Amino acid sequence: MSDGQNEAPVRRTENVTSAPVLLYDGVCGVCNSAVQTILRFDRDGTMQFAALDSDVARGVIARHPQLADVDSVVFVEYLGEPAERIAIKSAAALRVADYLGGPWRAFRAAGLIPQTARDRLYDGFARIRYRVFGTHDTCPIPAPEVRARFLG
Repeated sequence: MSDGQNEAPVRRTENVTSAPVLLYDGVCGVCNSAVQTILRFDRDGTMQFAALDSDVARGVIARHPQLADVDSVVFVEYLGEPAERIAIKSAAALRVADYLGGPWRAFRAAGLIPQTARDRLYDGFARIRYRVFGTHDTCPIPAPEVRARFLG
C-alpha cells in the first residue's frame, strides 16, 4: 500500500456503487464539517458517505484488513466491485480534492510531500481534532435533500 491505496481485487458484494464513498468518523466535528463542505462543492453530486461504524464501513474493513485499526477518513472507489480500491489518511484527502476538481485540485501539490510526512501531519491533527473541533453524541442526521447519499 505504497500510495495509500490497495489495488488488490476483492470479492463482489450486494452493495455495489460506482460513485466514490467517503468513510468518516461520524461523531467528529471536523469530519462532519468536511462532509458538509464536500456536499456543498460536489459538482456531480455523486459522492456518497458512510460513518466508520456503519455496516458499509464494516464491509470495507472486512475486505481490507489493514483498515482494522484505522481511525481515519477512507476514500473508497468501486465499492463492492472486484476493482474496489481504498485510500486512507492524507491520500484519501488528496483523492477528495481531486474528485471535487476546480480550485480544490490545488491541494494536489501536497502530493509532492512524501506520504510518510503527510501522514505524520495527518495523524498529529487527528490526535487533537476532538479537543479543537468537538464531537457529536451521535452521527448527525443529514438534510433530507442529501440523505440518499449516506449509506448505512
